[in-house]
Amino acid sequence: QLHLVESGGGSVQAGGSLTVSCAASGNHYNNYCIAWFRQAPGKEREGVAASGFGPTLYDDSVKGRFTISHDTTKVASTLQMTSLKPDDTAMYYCAARLGRCSLAEVAFNFWGQGTQVTVSS
Repeated sequence: QLHLVESGGGSVQAGGSLTVSCAASGNHYNNYCIAWFRQAPGKEREGVAASGFGPTLYDDSVKGRFTISHDTTKVASTLQMTSLKPDDTAMYYCAARLGRCSLAEVAFNFWGQGTQVTVSS
């Protein structure tokens, strides 16, 4: 069982940068994937980036702007977000699963409570 906690959200103007972080308490796993999802008001939750077991994945909308990293000694991750746009405004969630990385929400067993990112124009 994993308990995930996000931190680091906030407000920034368009073109700015933010970093969000995720740390897990509980068991440590080797072959895990940790990912970031986001959900804007009135929209479905979407996968943003994933890292860990398997290739690192990015949604096309954030490629070249967002960088995901994960700590290989524990279940933890950061998502560095640059050149932020108003469309990036959303609640950002950290998620984890045992097995290869994916950006599919249904593949993930463990979820954090989310951290808000707001980008103003």
